[in-house]
Amino acid sequence: MMYQGILLPVFVLVALTFGVLFWTGRRLSLAGGPAQGWFNYHLQTLFYVVVALALPLRQADLVMVLLAWVFVVLQIFHAGLFVRSSGEAAQGSSLFIAGALVLLAMWVYFALRILFPTLT
Repeated sequence: MMYQGILLPVFVLVALTFGVLFWTGRRLSLAGGPAQGWFNYHLQTLFYVVVALALPLRQADLVMVLLAWVFVVLQIFHAGLFVRSSGEAAQGSSLFIAGALVLLAMWVYFALRILFPTLT
């Protein structure tokens, strides 16, 4: 079970990234700064990482696949809104927040399956 020990810091870093995302993203969007456009790249990176970790650890079950598709569909809709509105209306888009929450659910589900394998 050494993989649990090495992945625990990854989960802490992911939690830190989400904390900074929601804290500064909300503050920057209220101040009129570039919030979601810049953070969207971080969300996609976190998505690729959770998928890359889930595959070799055999954690890519039906729940992970469904959450992944929900995240991707939300990203597609968010990108369409961003392109159509020249980026201004997409700054406070609920689609961005919904995508971030789905990705957070993926990470929490993955972390719980790795850290507490007897629960699942």
